[in-house]
Amino acid sequence: MPNIVSYNENHGTNMQYHIKQITLLLGWLCFYTAVTAQYYLRGEIKDGKDRPLQNVKIILHSTGYLHSSGIGGAFGIPSTLQSDSISLSLDGYEPLSIRVNTAKYQQITMKMLPYTASLQTHYLLSLTTSLKTQVYQKLSVADETYSVLVENSFVPTGGNPVTGITPNVNRASYSNIRRFINMNSMVPEDAVRIEEMLNYFNFNYIEPGGDSIFTVRSRLSSCPWNSENQLLFLQMTSRKLDLDNIPPSNLVFLVDVSGSMDMPNRLPLLKSAFRKLVENLRPVDTVSIVVYGGVTGIMLPPTSGENKEKILQAIEDLAAGGFTPGEAGIRQAYQLAHNTFIKEGNNRVILATDGDFNVGVSSENELESLILKMKQGGIYLTCLGVGMGNYKDSKIEALAKKGNGNFAYLDDEKEGEKVLVKELTQTLYSVADNVSLNIHFDAEAIRAYRLIGFDNKRTALEDTTSTLEGGEIGSGHSMMAVFEVVPGKRQVDSAGRDLAIVTINYCLPGKKEVLTQEYHCVDNYLPLAQLDPYFSFATGVCMFGGFLRSSPYLKKSAWDDAIHLIKSSMDITNPLHTEFIDMVVKAKKIYEPSKKRKRRQRDER
Repeated sequence: MPNIVSYNENHGTNMQYHIKQITLLLGWLCFYTAVTAQYYLRGEIKDGKDRPLQNVKIILHSTGYLHSSGIGGAFGIPSTLQSDSISLSLDGYEPLSIRVNTAKYQQITMKMLPYTASLQTHYLLSLTTSLKTQVYQKLSVADETYSVLVENSFVPTGGNPVTGITPNVNRASYSNIRRFINMNSMVPEDAVRIEEMLNYFNFNYIEPGGDSIFTVRSRLSSCPWNSENQLLFLQMTSRKLDLDNIPPSNLVFLVDVSGSMDMPNRLPLLKSAFRKLVENLRPVDTVSIVVYGGVTGIMLPPTSGENKEKILQAIEDLAAGGFTPGEAGIRQAYQLAHNTFIKEGNNRVILATDGDFNVGVSSENELESLILKMKQGGIYLTCLGVGMGNYKDSKIEALAKKGNGNFAYLDDEKEGEKVLVKELTQTLYSVADNVSLNIHFDAEAIRAYRLIGFDNKRTALEDTTSTLEGGEIGSGHSMMAVFEVVPGKRQVDSAGRDLAIVTINYCLPGKKEVLTQEYHCVDNYLPLAQLDPYFSFATGVCMFGGFLRSSPYLKKSAWDDAIHLIKSSMDITNPLHTEFIDMVVKAKKIYEPSKKRKRRQRDER
């Protein structure tokens, strides 16, 4: 018994001790929770013209941590203080430090530096009038960035009979869209560029006759989503270079080997693509490799295409690590291209990156200015984008446009082979520079028109000094432009008469003289079902892009309409066609879940 009493006494003492400890711990936790109560600093950053600013570096002074603004200039930062201070910096803008109330939404304006303002000349993909820059709720994806686009609307022909287009050979948007769909994810609306989706298929190529650089064809047909309107197809194909007489190439591979590239779908994917390209080099071709990352420099000095083993070994030795000093890499690559310049040859820098520049010049405006200076002297630029999560589409696209070049996105090895092997001449060999189209509509035949795709950046539309910018067209390319048109008064007796006159403006590579070629679009109307199937397939591509962009012009159409149109016109022996229909069917499941479909069907009843 004494032992039992002694145990109970000890047990009671221990219990009291533990209770005191728990009470103290709970008290400390309550105190700690009160002290570390989280505030959430939210807001948006814009410039003096009320335009959102992405990738602004934001330092929260209480923690010293670095943050950045995202799509729409928005930011959200946790803080332990109700009153805190932040410092903001962005290339081309005056740095700013302010005191903030973390419990209130912040609307911050940054002032552009005078030098930056003088460099900001915006260029249009198409000439448009009176576009409203509607603000939609945009889908954001991690730290990826896309230029904010404004969909082309209808333009009355009476007051604006002439419009313009900048054609290009870019296909990046299509493979980037495929990447999102294959991940069972919705696509950011601004990642959808319908003209690049159409470019992907190189529809019905026909060689221009005689000495012509281009040939143009047009077709007027029915519009499946609006029976009162019509579709005007405008197709331009470029001359193919003679493979036996292609000029020698001076290629500089500019490869991003920073730490962000150390993933299977980035540097390894690029190395695979470059290996395929090297296999097709000739002894007269020269390759150099410049890298930027932990080390920036010349990885491979100019080497003849005859020495493939040396080039392939240099590619194999590429390894990722460090920051992303893109500016230094660009300067060195262009300097090397100038030093090894081949007169009358194909001189080109091939930039391969995820676009995540974080050392030196990094804003889109400053990168554009840098490329404009570097490209002088006849050096072209091809950009290959890779990656996800931090992929900077807006920066890579801007570089390609300003660098007199083109842009592709590689989401897998097959795409790398398509761009750098199967479509090598389209990608790397230009047949015309500064190409633009002017289309003069007959107001009696066409009352209004809407260009599908070729949507402009919102920043370019807001700048009244913006002008149409010419593009580079590669060998053997087929470009398709589609207008939705409202028929004019002249209906019955219009067959064979002009609907529009198309003027192609261009320069031969390395030349400054502007040449022109004219084409008359006649009224050759036939219902869509009676035309060659590729017109219906192209229409299906336009519908798919419109659905992804939530276009208000397709409200009366459904995903099944597009799927039926594509299936009825596709070539089942063409792997690009079969892949596309699979992608559209998969997208329908993502955008129109079964519950939503059932609800819509019930409402229709």
